[in-house]
Amino acid sequence: MKLTTTDHDRDYAGMRYVYPVVSRRAGGVSIGVNLNPNKACNWRCIYCQVPNLIRGVGPEIDLPVLRAELQTMLEGIVHGDFMEKHAPEGARVLKDIAFSGDGESTSSPQFLAAIEAVEEAIGNFHLASKIKIVLITNGSLVGRKEVQEGLELLGRMGGEVWFKLDRGDDEAIRLTNGVALTIESHIKNLKIAARLVPTWVQTCMFGSDEDVPSDEDLRAYLAVLEALVAEKTPLVGVLLYGMARPPMLPEASNLFRLEAPWLEDLGQRIERLGLDVRVSS
Repeated sequence: MKLTTTDHDRDYAGMRYVYPVVSRRAGGVSIGVNLNPNKACNWRCIYCQVPNLIRGVGPEIDLPVLRAELQTMLEGIVHGDFMEKHAPEGARVLKDIAFSGDGESTSSPQFLAAIEAVEEAIGNFHLASKIKIVLITNGSLVGRKEVQEGLELLGRMGGEVWFKLDRGDDEAIRLTNGVALTIESHIKNLKIAARLVPTWVQTCMFGSDEDVPSDEDLRAYLAVLEALVAEKTPLVGVLLYGMARPPMLPEASNLFRLEAPWLEDLGQRIERLGLDVRVSS
């Protein structure tokens, strides 16, 4: 069975923490590191594609198992026939190792130790200058000292953060991400992350009830990005994407995937603010 961009099965390789995917945004094979195998997240984004999602934090991680799984996966990709057997033609290149998975990675009590395990693994295979280490995060725990230590290490490793910013005001965030927080506090965490490690804003756009996102929502979102540019926040750019796979939450039955031209048009509006944009429809 071949990997596809529409199937990110965490059990594909039969491992507890490590899984391979073909990533639209990375443009090749990405090794996922799932620090939330209990499917627990402190947010509940309406477009979430994790089945049986629960509220919570990451569990204790068995670090020897994580190290062994990274070793086995990289051995198969770097020295074995994993790519020929499992990756489609045109995607047979290892692009990154990404902390993603079934919840918020920074909620794991071993978040920093897990980054150190990845650092060791890529050193063993001489990949440090060849692939990216990516943290895909909702950014909610960036204020914690131990999380900032992890981000600093990620920065020293040449890694990057993809920081979730889907909407531009408190109510829209509540409806989209299922969490009560102020846009001001969220942007404060974004600025902290951007100072510690190269940081992309990642934004998911989708339609609901047969309607595209409202002009009001888009104006609020673009105003936040415009303010970040005006304040010279050192962002790498914006990763703008749509839903590639069906959402799994019961309250998401009215969502639909936006057409590529709609996303491209929004991407151009973001570019006019002075930010680099990558669009994945």
